[in-house]
Amino acid sequence: MTLYDELVARGLIAQVTNEAEIKEMINNGKATFYIGFDCTADSLTAGHFMALVLMKRLQLGGNKPIALIGGGTTMIGDPSGRTDMRKMLTKEDIDHNAACFKRQMENFIDFSEGKAQMINNAEWLLNLNYVELLREVGACFSVNNMLRAECYKQRMEKGLSFLEFNYMIMQSYDFYYLFKNYNCNMQFGGDDQWSNMLGGTELIRKKLGKDAHAMTITLLTDSQGKKMGKTAGNAVWLDPNKTSPYDFFQYWRNVDDADVIKCLKMLTFLSLEEIAEYEKLEGSALNTAKERLGFELTKMIHGEEEANKALNAAKALFGGGNDISNMPTTEINNEDFTEGKLGILDLMLKCELIPSKGEGRRLITQGGVSLDDVKVTDPATTLTASDFEKGYVIIKKGKKVFHKIKL
Repeated sequence: MTLYDELVARGLIAQVTNEAEIKEMINNGKATFYIGFDCTADSLTAGHFMALVLMKRLQLGGNKPIALIGGGTTMIGDPSGRTDMRKMLTKEDIDHNAACFKRQMENFIDFSEGKAQMINNAEWLLNLNYVELLREVGACFSVNNMLRAECYKQRMEKGLSFLEFNYMIMQSYDFYYLFKNYNCNMQFGGDDQWSNMLGGTELIRKKLGKDAHAMTITLLTDSQGKKMGKTAGNAVWLDPNKTSPYDFFQYWRNVDDADVIKCLKMLTFLSLEEIAEYEKLEGSALNTAKERLGFELTKMIHGEEEANKALNAAKALFGGGNDISNMPTTEINNEDFTEGKLGILDLMLKCELIPSKGEGRRLITQGGVSLDDVKVTDPATTLTASDFEKGYVIIKKGKKVFHKIKL
């Protein structure tokens, strides 16, 4: 099976500009491709994970990746997939986030000489002269065509700012610049980036008279069509200080039965033959596949030791064991108590188990919260220091989320 055929078999490819040429380039290690990462936070997320996995797959096949850090494009903000304008970040925030991205990517992609490059588009975008840019590329873009793009259409009802309208031009210019200066002949991105990517291939064709290629990656969605990578209203982060290795493992361990095989194909490096064996499992036996998924992804991001810790802790909890040493833990002190009491909703917020008190009340009234295996029935429940006689309590949310609180 060729590399391209494997990408198809794993369900990774959504759209391509010229399949025959892209096949030939990828299969023969001739692609110098880029994937862009805008620096909107100080950590990459599970949403970025599939792009990193694709980058690694192609690199292992002899192709050369360029990880493009969006120090310039983040100043504008991508409207794709948004119903409102992104928060404006300062240059200092963007630079800090870019440095965090760089450290995380270096743990995953081989950036040694000749293997891959990491480039920041702030190097050229922030130095552009507006009038010169308009004269250089403005005539290459049709406003009519831009307004038909999905990334803009979904914003027209609430209003699309002129700031965001420029994003497609910035992303297209990136591809044009990388093609000219780094021999970058392909761009990869999420399926929601298709219009922006075509803008780049068209700009290269009109300005340079040459062909460049684009391929979009299937967005990772669950069986209900929602983007995966969020839990309790928060992103699943690759930074262990924002999402612990245990919580990262648990997120993937708890995916729906309908999603586990798809995730194994798209996100892991297990062979398709081995995944086919997991595909034969049904009912509770699928938990074996889920544990493997959680273990493989946690190992890739946090290392094998942390993956083993998370796996053993999960097995102990679900098997009725007593090993809680690797359970996610939040420490509190006497200052967290008001007149000697601490409300269960405040405690769950502090542990980031819920995004709001309203969500906590709903969980409790539906019987989804327990304290030390005792069901909590009243959202007004409070704890006192005496409840921590053994030094900690354990909150259980739903059937699969456990959290230790130490006093």
